Amino acid sequence: MTLLIRAATPDDAGAIARVHVQSWRETYRDLLPGDFLERMTDRAAQERRRAMWSTLTVRPEPVRVAVDGGQVVAFASGGAPQDYPGYDAELHTLYCLRAAQGRGTGRALLREVAGELRAGGARSLALWVLDTNPTRGWYAGQGAREAGEKQDGALREVRMVWDDLDTLLG
Repeated sequence: MTLLIRAATPDDAGAIARVHVQSWRETYRDLLPGDFLERMTDRAAQERRRAMWSTLTVRPEPVRVAVDGGQVVAFASGGAPQDYPGYDAELHTLYCLRAAQGRGTGRALLREVAGELRAGGARSLALWVLDTNPTRGWYAGQGAREAGEKQDGALREVRMVWDDLDTLLG
């Protein structure tokens, strides 16, 4: 594996949308209701995601992609917190194709985005993760701790936080 982590460009929008949708299918197949998952990953959803990611040049936050063999296999983004009182930054996305997991791809992306946020002045980082998502334990393994939860219909999410980004960045 020759993994390259780099800043995303508008030309990556289609690949990011593909990874976004495919990783949802791989990760949430047994965790979310089938009809909801279908709506979130159908052709129209993929096109909405492509359109959203095509605005990369106007986004103030870091968006990074992991490229392996010339193909985008994962991506991550972060920025200003949207729902995290007391935290400086939010990990907005971190999606990795199952085939690219277990090789340090997610860790490399997390640290790259966290480093960019830290360079911009952020000292802490938070995200929401579905309570039944196996990545909840992965984030804990990266040094995050649980700091609250919220219920959205039938879905329960757990807030994972790094109180000091320097501990994540080592």
